[in-house]
Amino acid sequence: MPTPGKTPYDAYKKTEINTANQGTLIVMMYDGAIKFLNIARDHMASPKTYDVANTNIIKAQDIITELLLSLNLDEKNEIAHNLFSLYMYFKKRLLEANIKKDPAIIDEVVRYLKELREAWSKISATESKTDKTSIEQKGSFNIEG
Repeated sequence: MPTPGKTPYDAYKKTEINTANQGTLIVMMYDGAIKFLNIARDHMASPKTYDVANTNIIKAQDIITELLLSLNLDEKNEIAHNLFSLYMYFKKRLLEANIKKDPAIIDEVVRYLKELREAWSKISATESKTDKTSIEQKGSFNIEG
């Protein structure tokens, strides 16, 4: 039986994360949050599995916290401040969903996360194309918003 962190899939994921540009990492974080929220929603139907729902909501909240911490709020950056407000709203709504065990709230947050994921995916794809076409002009990808 393979030990945790030692499977070929784990090695692949580690390499994928270590070699991804910042935009791709953000997309991966959205994917993780969406995945955990879908699991949580599926386990809200029965009180016997509320613990699974709770655990997965907390995992999604942790990802959203990481997204919050990655924002550059030092400068007058309207996008970053708007994202900050959205992330705080998501955290509040997920707390409500967890307390009420309301899958409709989860669906609302997932819908917004999917929209943001799509936008970051487009940004990341643009960054990847730039990386491939002009290595000399490669700059850092800034997550200001």
